[in-house]
Amino acid sequence: MARPVVAIVGRPNVGKSTLFNKLAGRRVSIVDDTPGVTRDRIYAECEWRSRKFLAVDTGGIEPRSDDIILSQMRIQAELAMETADVIVLVTDLTSGVVATDAEVAEMLRKCGRPVVLCVNKCDRVGKLPDDFYEFYNLGLGDPFAVSSVHGHGTGDLLDKIFEYFPSEDEGDTEDDYIKVAVIGKPNVGKSSLVNRVTGQNRAIVSDIAGTTRDATDSYIENRFGKYVFIDTAGLRRKSRVSHADDVIEKYSVLRAEMAVERADVCVIMIDAVEGFTEQDSKVAGIAHEQGKACIIAVNKWDAVDKDGSRMDSERKKLMNDFSFMSYAPIIFISAATGQRVDKLFELINYVHSQNTMRIATGMLNDVLADATAHVQPPTDKGKRLKIYYMTQASVCPPTFVCFCNRAELFHFSYQRYLENRIRSTFGLEGTPVRFVIRERGDGSTK
Repeated sequence: MARPVVAIVGRPNVGKSTLFNKLAGRRVSIVDDTPGVTRDRIYAECEWRSRKFLAVDTGGIEPRSDDIILSQMRIQAELAMETADVIVLVTDLTSGVVATDAEVAEMLRKCGRPVVLCVNKCDRVGKLPDDFYEFYNLGLGDPFAVSSVHGHGTGDLLDKIFEYFPSEDEGDTEDDYIKVAVIGKPNVGKSSLVNRVTGQNRAIVSDIAGTTRDATDSYIENRFGKYVFIDTAGLRRKSRVSHADDVIEKYSVLRAEMAVERADVCVIMIDAVEGFTEQDSKVAGIAHEQGKACIIAVNKWDAVDKDGSRMDSERKKLMNDFSFMSYAPIIFISAATGQRVDKLFELINYVHSQNTMRIATGMLNDVLADATAHVQPPTDKGKRLKIYYMTQASVCPPTFVCFCNRAELFHFSYQRYLENRIRSTFGLEGTPVRFVIRERGDGSTK
């Protein structure tokens, strides 16, 4: 299940970023007494009561401001609220309830999301001042007294936030569906592919990059199986993001990364006409780092001048460009004409099965014994690495635990060698593989 999202909102200079940094456990947001320092939404993974969630820091909201920067900050705060499971409204005890607080509270009552009211800068321990009770007038329930600088009251605040998190069992009804995130640069044909596989215009299709800014779900059942296709906004290079679009772009990136997290399989779309770019590598890296099953789909193949060897030469070039994820199969499709879209469904099923494959410990250790017999483990200063045994710890992606005598001797190059031997024996095509190295007898890992 995807991590819950908590948006921290409020007017400028009430301590939102300080609270955000306290929840994140590190300095992520810039903190300054100057109102408006935080202009971009920043997000960080946090954890409370063994539940991980995503905290989103926002710029201060000025509901009636005509200032360009402040109006953009208002827009990006509203976008953050749209993605949130829970919203924390931060106010300031020292200034009391002001008109802007009331206007923001009115916005939040209409948004349909659970809201937790935080009264910040309650730095003195003991009896709360009479001014604290003024915040009940905002009509958002019981306020929580917090000192984001010292950390007082953050535990009670987090307990209240935790009450509104979706159940961890939520989404089990989708277990029969393979969740497929369609990711890539803008204008490579992601929405066209979703429209093709659904048979209807579920997503807006335009030559203008950035038409799709949200992530939308399309449920599909066909002869190949059951799927949820998640169409995502394209990820652009920073140099391509204008100042006016910067807010929307950051929102799109957040939603795209969350879509990848929810997905079982990621279809990384490449423009056949434009060819590989650095941004394609960055987009693919998001899926690779999260351990997702991956397919590289080269779209608009119908628009390419072809000869007998064009596909083979393009495949070799892409294998070199995506050398960090050489496990990912490459398919050449046309979302416009439907060319090889049926084959894409077969590949989705295949890489999903590889990503969820479990290998018996006995079979793994047979491969390990054969591999170490052919290539001796490395040595250093007379000490040789001894690998006692290997077992599979988890799937999605397949993760293998190797128990050895000295973890520092288990070089990356030898891990890659063992990975190649495992892949040559069991396949594991379309999925990354992870290794955990443990020294027998101490619990240390590498």
